[in-house]
Amino acid sequence: MYFSSRLQAGRSLAKMLYPKFRYENCAAIALNNGGVSVGLEIARELHCVLNLLIIEEISLPREPLAIGAINSEGTFSYNDEYSAGAIEELSSEYRGYIEENKTSSISRINKIVGSGGTINKDLLKGRNIILVGDGFDSTLALDMAYQFLKPIAIEKLIVATPLASVKVVDWMHVYADEIYCLSVIEDYINTDHYYDKKDVLKTDDAIKVIDNIVLHWK
Repeated sequence: MYFSSRLQAGRSLAKMLYPKFRYENCAAIALNNGGVSVGLEIARELHCVLNLLIIEEISLPREPLAIGAINSEGTFSYNDEYSAGAIEELSSEYRGYIEENKTSSISRINKIVGSGGTINKDLLKGRNIILVGDGFDSTLALDMAYQFLKPIAIEKLIVATPLASVKVVDWMHVYADEIYCLSVIEDYINTDHYYDKKDVLKTDDAIKVIDNIVLHWK
């Protein structure tokens, strides 16, 4: 399935979510900048808050997949697309490189968080949490979000995305209470490939959208 834009995909997801969640206590969390555009339409339709969980992937030289990712709290998660043996080998070989990149990633994230990109966990308690992306080809961002939410007493965990690979949908069936996915893709190319319009917001713009979300409610 292809979409004209992330906003259009978000509108389609919002229509699916509306009947069940319009009058429920919800909060949407975008897991990437493209997810903010999708999440904007969901937040408008459900009249709920929209947040951005800022995550930075850490990649290694000559490795096609990120070895892991880190969030604003300093929580690091290895990419489970690597086997346990491969993670042990790579983390041993690149220990210094990984630690250096963790430090620089936290520094960059903290600059963003300082400008308004943080999430107030107290405002998530007791809510239906909707994790939103513009497409998931790996479980890494979802794993990070799941760890972030673990200590919070939420009502339900919902994943809403226009696109997901088969392995990501398998993850959703294990960890999510409800799934809203418009297209499951067996041979996932890259997320941008499935959109005519390359409408991924820059981080500063994404945070501005989030800060002004209530003003956009219809």
